[in-house]
Amino acid sequence: MFQFIVKRLLLAIPVLFGILLVTFLLARAIPGDPCRSIIGEKATAEACAAFEEAKGLNEPLPVQFGIYMRDILRGDLGDSIRFSRPVTQILVERLPMTIELASAALFIAIVVGIALGVVSAMRHNTSVDVATMMVANVGVSMPVFWLGLMLIWLFAATLGWLPPSGRLSAGLSSVPFYEVWGLDFAEGSFPFLAVEFISNHFIFNSLITGDWEVMWDAIKHLILPAIALSTIPMAIIARITRSSLLDVLGQDYVRTARAKGGMERRVVVRHGLRNALLPVVTIIGLQLGALLAGAVLTESVFGLAGVGTMLFEAITARDFPIIQGFVVIIATGYVLINLLVDVSYAYLDPRIRLE
Repeated sequence: MFQFIVKRLLLAIPVLFGILLVTFLLARAIPGDPCRSIIGEKATAEACAAFEEAKGLNEPLPVQFGIYMRDILRGDLGDSIRFSRPVTQILVERLPMTIELASAALFIAIVVGIALGVVSAMRHNTSVDVATMMVANVGVSMPVFWLGLMLIWLFAATLGWLPPSGRLSAGLSSVPFYEVWGLDFAEGSFPFLAVEFISNHFIFNSLITGDWEVMWDAIKHLILPAIALSTIPMAIIARITRSSLLDVLGQDYVRTARAKGGMERRVVVRHGLRNALLPVVTIIGLQLGALLAGAVLTESVFGLAGVGTMLFEAITARDFPIIQGFVVIIATGYVLINLLVDVSYAYLDPRIRLE
């Protein structure tokens, strides 16, 4: 298993290099230039020349890419052209929001999606099967931005049960756990960035500090965007679970388990579902990566300051370091998620472990 993990990590190196190269070139292929996007009306030829020299944008593309690769190998994602701040610091501030949203959406998608898929497979060709698959098809078809607005209108504006936007209510703030515990780190250092990244996960931070009011408020703010974001992966997981489980339930060993007098529910869960999970786990891994990368619409509708909105703003402003840094992190997340999915195969299917 260790050799397998090392081999997959080594194979990921050329993949990440290719992603870095393509992202670098595509970012600079966007029409317009950072100077005129950021300076605006004052972007004279002299001002842009000075701007490009200060930001290193006057160098040839191969030289810029070489400098970028050198900084990446040193663990430096560069400084934002627009904000003149380290991209790493911006990631520390923005990425936890997207991770919280994607994790909550994936949790809903897995629980509801697998349940719908199992029920549909057990009630194959019945009205229950048709109804669950209709729900799945509707979930795939609904645009996220439309569903988000409808959820806000119903549960926030009409019923007043849940807040419409933001991460916390006005007047509330999440105090970082390292301040509560009296820990001191040099600002900008790796330990500081690490604990700052953890503390920006408001739900986890309030859980370990015992701030239950902030935790409950953060959960309430997360419910509507998580539901909106979870609909498409939930529908996909439900359909894959149904088709995979139907295939497994037709195997000889399942019929043998039924012939021995086993309860239908136990036969489905113990003998059927576990063997049907391999394609489901694959889809879950892909959906998690997609949720991390594609939450821009949900974050925009619900006013959440996450990776999606920042990446959109960086593209419109031609802020190359932010675009490249965020894509690198998302691509690395994809690689690690796929590695975890491959490793999980060995635990779900002993035959793979023996091979």
